[in-house]
Parts: sequence; C-alpha cells; structure tokens
Amino acid sequence: MSRTTLILCATTEGHTARIAERIAQRLRGKGRRVEIHRADAVPAGLEPAGYDGVIVGSSIHYGRHPGFLRALVRRFRTALTAQPSAFFSVSLSAGGPGAKPEAARRYLETFLRQVDWHPPQTATFAGALQYSKYGVFKRLLMRMIVGIAGGDTDPTRDYEYTDWNAVDRFADEFAQRLKQA
Repeated sequence: MSRTTLILCATTEGHTARIAERIAQRLRGKGRRVEIHRADAVPAGLEPAGYDGVIVGSSIHYGRHPGFLRALVRRFRTALTAQPSAFFSVSLSAGGPGAKPEAARRYLETFLRQVDWHPPQTATFAGALQYSKYGVFKRLLMRMIVGIAGGDTDPTRDYEYTDWNAVDRFADEFAQRLKQA
C-alpha cells in the first residue's frame, strides 16, 4: 500500500472525524492516498504495518480518551513505532470557553504513557460544543460546565472552536515526515 496513510479516529459526536477528514484532504492534496477508519470499528485484518504512516486521533470526554482506543493502540504499538506516526487529541480543554491547554496536553501525555507509545508528532485541537447531538443529561451537564467557564450555553445551536489552520499545519508536518521517511 505504498504512499497510503492510515487515519484511525475515535469520535463520539463526529467532530474528531471532521478533523480527521480535514487532515486526509490536506494529505490527498499533497498526492497521498488516505484511508480513514473509526477506531471502534476497525475492519478485521487491518494491519497498520502495511501503510506508509499512521495518524491516530481521539476526542476526550470527562478528561479521558476512550478505553477501546487504549486497547487498539497497545495492539498496534509495534507497527506504530516502526513507521511515521502521529497522535492528535480533541477537547474543549484545548480551546473554547474556559480553555485549559495545559490540561489538554496532560490528558494527551497521560494517554500516551498508558499505552507506552511515543509518536514523534502530537497535537491538541479545540473541539466543539454540539448541543444538538447530546442527550438530555449531557446537554444539561455541558451547559452547567460551560456556563461556569463563561461560555456558550444556548442549547439551540452548536459551537465550534477548532483552529483549522493548526489542523492544516499538523497535516503538512506529517506529510513532510512521510516525505523524509
């Protein structure tokens, strides 16, 4: 599968998948083929070692990355370590109301320590408040949390805080790593 990059993403409401798609579009614009798969539905027989590079992305909810992603990264750790790889993490801690970028970075570092993976490229991206996709309990909880931080609490609309230029820079840097490999 020469010149093909694999992107695995763990997404809850779909915003992390949008970021993964943006990265894929940027890489395709540089002449690469890209496959994106949801990390919670990896096709049987998928072997990351068959790709030129792998990017893993995940949302954070309540300070944690999903448990199934920890298991998946541990399973693929040898392949991830042997080739160009990167990890990105998406949360409101990284940007948005009451942002705490240092906390977002700690969540990312904790996850990587838990799975014993040390990708040469990592990033944290601000996510989105997607009230329209939340259940009643999560909508109330998020309004309370975001309200305390002085943020957007109108549940009749969604709010996006992602710095798309930062996402593009991440993709460009990964493309450069692939070129050098």
